[in-house]
Parts: sequence; C-alpha cells; structure tokens
Amino acid sequence: MSMRLAAAVAGVLLLAGCAGMSDTQQRALTGTVGGAAVGGVIGAMAGNAGLGAVVGAGAGLAGGLIVDSVRKNEQAAFQNGYAAGQRSR
Repeated sequence: MSMRLAAAVAGVLLLAGCAGMSDTQQRALTGTVGGAAVGGVIGAMAGNAGLGAVVGAGAGLAGGLIVDSVRKNEQAAFQNGYAAGQRSR
C-alpha cells in the first residue's frame, strides 16, 4: 500500500512541476521522460538499459519538439483562417 501512495505522490509532484512551463517545455519534457522509459525497457531486454534510456530520451525529445512544431503550425493556420473569415464579413 505504501508503494502505491509513494507512486501517487510522485505522479502528483511531477505534474505540479510542469505548471509554470511553456507548452514547448512541457512537450519536450514529456517526450524525453516517455522516451527514456520506453528506451530503458527496450534496452533492458537488449542487455543495456542505460544506453537504451539515453537513446530513448533523445528520440523522445526530438518527437516532443516535432509535436510542438506541428501544434504551433496548426494554431497559426487556425488563427490565420479565423482572421481571414472575420475580414470577409
């Protein structure tokens, strides 16, 4: 039971730590942590968890930054379309 409580507290603290971060920082951090976790698991199966975590963190960071770029482009396109629609009225 105490392990579940510790995991829950750690999860809440992790989420609370993101409160003051920009969207870009949050996406990069999420990608890095997720990538490190997945890379560590795959690396452990392959025989080197540390190297897998490092490679996974790098891939996750790149993925998080790509997602951020796509989201920013989507938002800019929406804003441009909205502004064009307002002008045409």
